[in-house]
Amino acid sequence: MAKAVCPGSFDPVTNGHVDVFGRAAALFDEVTVAVLINKTKSSLFSVEERMQMLRESVRAYPNVVVDSFHGLLVDYCRAHGIQAIVKGLRAVSDFDYELQMAQMNHRLTGTETLFVSTNPLYSYLSSSLVKEVATYGGDVSGLVPDFVLDQLHARVRQP
Repeated sequence: MAKAVCPGSFDPVTNGHVDVFGRAAALFDEVTVAVLINKTKSSLFSVEERMQMLRESVRAYPNVVVDSFHGLLVDYCRAHGIQAIVKGLRAVSDFDYELQMAQMNHRLTGTETLFVSTNPLYSYLSSSLVKEVATYGGDVSGLVPDFVLDQLHARVRQP
């Protein structure tokens, strides 16, 4: 069985992320969307909230599961029999960073990384940008799944 992982913080999940998940789901028997647990990083949503939003986001893909991890991604891959990491690339600047990570991951365990070019509809989109725009009252509808939009609005409007 060919398995892949799509790792990230997903704070929150965007339609760009969901597009990459769906494309990976068409290529692999099983895809794990894995939320990185980073206790040193401040997040808008808890790991549990992000995982719930992700589960709802991938409901249309029966071969996609959601999990979380901490530590090295390649250790997670080895422990779960995952052969490939799938990463979406928005721009050349993403490639510079992701190529270094891919080469290190391959050196550590031989895990392959596949880069998926982002759908042009989402090439400018990031979770950070969505949070910033939403915080200042900007319209981010169509950039995140509708149920995520509701949770995002509720969270940024809290005092």
